[in-house]
Amino acid sequence: EIRAKCRRLQADHGLDLVVVDYLQLLHGAGRADTRANEISQISRSLKELARELRVPVIAGAQLSRAVETRNPHIPMLSDLRESGSIEQDADIVMFIYREDMYQRPQDWQDQHPDEPGNAHPTGLANIIVAKHRNGPTGSVTVRWVDKTASFQDLLLRPEPGYDGF
Repeated sequence: EIRAKCRRLQADHGLDLVVVDYLQLLHGAGRADTRANEISQISRSLKELARELRVPVIAGAQLSRAVETRNPHIPMLSDLRESGSIEQDADIVMFIYREDMYQRPQDWQDQHPDEPGNAHPTGLANIIVAKHRNGPTGSVTVRWVDKTASFQDLLLRPEPGYDGF
């Protein structure tokens, strides 16, 4: 159904991007013996769709609960829920990690008493590029704006000659 709709949209209006919010809510076209196999089928289908239409496909996916049992709770590729094929099929896998979701300010200060600044990471997020088929992996810290549910570039140190506003 998604493939047919995307083909129609591309033919009628042009299509530059496909976004799937929550991959695990989709259902495969055929019968799969396990949910993991069904997710694998869906993941492959999205990859084929991207190639066929020559557009990027972004798919949001749920993580397993394993990430909640670790400390720190930084997500890893093995945390992708229900299928390793998501990792295999994807060209790029990115995670968002916000430390402030896991620690209250007082707990943070108790655990980091000797760190310079000792500031709780409220409003900060790490965007982690865990897989990049054609480029580097790593992470970047950005500002999380809760009010608008958006990210902003984070200036870690003032540029030379910058006096403020």
